[in-house]
Amino acid sequence: MHRRQVLLNMLLASAALTLPLGAYATQIRNARLWRTNDKLRLVLDLSGPVQYKTFTLTAPDRLIIDVSGSRLTGDFSQLALDRTVIKSIRSGHYGQGDDTRIVLDLTAPVQLNSFLLGPEGGQGHRLVLDMSSTAHAPVQMAELPPSVPVPIPTSKAHTGRDIMVVVDAGHGGKDPGAVGSRGEREKDVVLSIAQLLARRLKREKGFDVRLVRNDDFFVPLRKRVEFAHKSNADMFISVHADAAPRLTASGASVFALSEGGATSATARFMAQRENGADLLGATSLLNLKDKDPMLAGVILDMSMNATIAASLQLGHTVLGSLEGITTLHQKRVEQAGFAVLKSPDVPSILVETGFISNSRDSQRLVTARHQQAVADGLFDGLQRYFQRNPPVDSHMAWLQAQKQEQPV
Repeated sequence: MHRRQVLLNMLLASAALTLPLGAYATQIRNARLWRTNDKLRLVLDLSGPVQYKTFTLTAPDRLIIDVSGSRLTGDFSQLALDRTVIKSIRSGHYGQGDDTRIVLDLTAPVQLNSFLLGPEGGQGHRLVLDMSSTAHAPVQMAELPPSVPVPIPTSKAHTGRDIMVVVDAGHGGKDPGAVGSRGEREKDVVLSIAQLLARRLKREKGFDVRLVRNDDFFVPLRKRVEFAHKSNADMFISVHADAAPRLTASGASVFALSEGGATSATARFMAQRENGADLLGATSLLNLKDKDPMLAGVILDMSMNATIAASLQLGHTVLGSLEGITTLHQKRVEQAGFAVLKSPDVPSILVETGFISNSRDSQRLVTARHQQAVADGLFDGLQRYFQRNPPVDSHMAWLQAQKQEQPV
């Protein structure tokens, strides 16, 4: 290291010691609010990356956003809250250090989808909160005097719904998928892994699961995505074990949708190989047929952007869980135009559990022990994602609220 760089580092370190703790906090600079027919979006503009958590409280309904290592320098007073589900917005510090708590006082329960966006298109770091009405509002309780404690409900109706995961075993029936050098068929391997994952999810309280196929039959790509939509899925995972252009290619990969170009030649190849059916007509899933074409396009773009961002976050978590179980072909979530991932409102990932065209991968993929390990890794990734991003009306969100509830 050059002496000039050493001196610069020493000066920076010295200056850091003289700065107050708040100087390191990320600033919440601004808030923006807009709505569509079925969604209210609140965007917090940030000076840098943050860690955050959300949870809800009832009686009265509130949405809590805790942003670690942050200071609020903007103002919520300019937001037009009239005719929205938000009655008012409060904020303050909580815990130790620079942690900001933002409280949204609500007129009704909401379904929340939240995610972070990095700098792009002239925008900086952002925390995005999408709120929509819940299908099942909680039973209203009569107001009690302050001295009378409200009993904590224990019935499932009050403790949140199960998170619905749709698991898609790729190929099937007349479509064997990739075939290994010893006759190993992709459709058989991925069905076994999908069934093991479904059993693991079914055993875990707070999850429900549906398999696109539970036997050896063919399902068109469009029908797979429609199945997830009709199942009201919170997440869609498509399991594969494909072939690669190079026989030396090995290891697991995780893919999310890209509306632009593929992130690599391999990603492009995989998408072209998998896309054997017409692409999904997304406007039909979002019920936009009666909307003005320009408005429909805006709503679809917003929904797709939010879904892709959530899919990338989900994929990153799943990839981290697989890293300890098998080798990785890429240590990042890749993106390409997979037709099976084109649901506009369901976070979706495609997992290549390995390359059946690689002799070492294929030998492992056909063993029950490795299939179980992969299924366990996928479950771990899904569970960790939903622990960080629980649907607002889910049992997992309810559990977190019980643990995290503090006076606000």
